[in-house]
Amino acid sequence: MTDESTATTTAATAITKTSEFAWGTGRRKSSVARVRIRPGKGLVTVNGRPFDDYFPVLQRRVHALAPLHAMSAVTRYDVFANVSGGGSTGQAGALRLGISRALVKAEPELSEALREGSFLTRDGRMVERKKYGQRKARRRYQFSKR
Repeated sequence: MTDESTATTTAATAITKTSEFAWGTGRRKSSVARVRIRPGKGLVTVNGRPFDDYFPVLQRRVHALAPLHAMSAVTRYDVFANVSGGGSTGQAGALRLGISRALVKAEPELSEALREGSFLTRDGRMVERKKYGQRKARRRYQFSKR
């Protein structure tokens, strides 16, 4: 057996102990991603659409799949995600966290490496609310002395 097939069978046995899929939920801004991964050949589907069609911008695709690339697990798992809310940047960030959490459930030994790469850290930055007496969150109306 090759190293890759051994890694796939090891990952498969870790997942099949509980179920066929490993689940992970990721959030970023107002986006939520529910992610399922299972041992496979590297197929990524978002909301029933191919990954490249859902995220046409290369930067978003790279950002979303960064945990799989960092752990060299791109061709070991199939990823199925349902993403809702927010814009494309928030959805890519939510997908990244969801994939990371699902990887930890599938292979608990990856937890340390994912944490060091800050893939398991939720980005808490949110849109600041608009305040009364102002035009936007921080922008004020123009002041006139006379």
